[in-house]
Amino acid sequence: MARYIGAECKLCRREGVKLFLKGERCYKDKCAFERRGYAPGQHGQSRRAKISEYCTQLREKQKMKRVFGVLERQFKNYFKKAEMAKGITGENLLQLLARRLDNIVYEMGFASSRIQARQFVRHGHISVNSRRVNIPSYLVKSGDVIEVNVKSRQLEGIKAAVAAGEGRSIPKWLEVDRINFKCSVVSLPTREDIMLPVSEHLVVELYSR
Repeated sequence: MARYIGAECKLCRREGVKLFLKGERCYKDKCAFERRGYAPGQHGQSRRAKISEYCTQLREKQKMKRVFGVLERQFKNYFKKAEMAKGITGENLLQLLARRLDNIVYEMGFASSRIQARQFVRHGHISVNSRRVNIPSYLVKSGDVIEVNVKSRQLEGIKAAVAAGEGRSIPKWLEVDRINFKCSVVSLPTREDIMLPVSEHLVVELYSR
């Protein structure tokens, strides 16, 4: 599966908002966004012209893609599914992205970033309903139980991530058991449950052009 392999900090600087793509580093003084809060490139600090409506919509789409770590083709597929489902398209889109297994591993506090969560899933450290799943885009359902495999619980990277995530707030649609490295999906997320700095209606407007 294709993925972005460039510098994550440049993505935050380009969108003008901290996306917390590098885990604990984003909370420290070393964060590139704190030190250089302007867009990357030689013209990043120059005065920008008036932003068009299209540019605003495009930037919102790029921000949403980068938060969840998906590329263009996969994002379009998510949008098509959201458009065909009942309900509000923008909210359906956010719900689909939030249900990705790598996002769940991050939200349950067992990874310091979605990038690290994706790596844990790809390396086979995560199980869903007692079956090992190594597909980061796997969509969880209500009632699913996600857990770190027994042998993987002793890995230093996972133990450090769990320890660092102890103070993180857990979405109410997830029920986490840190002692047993488990998480239950109590219900599917609503828009109010997804606390992200994105305006999904702008993405819908962009694809409706």
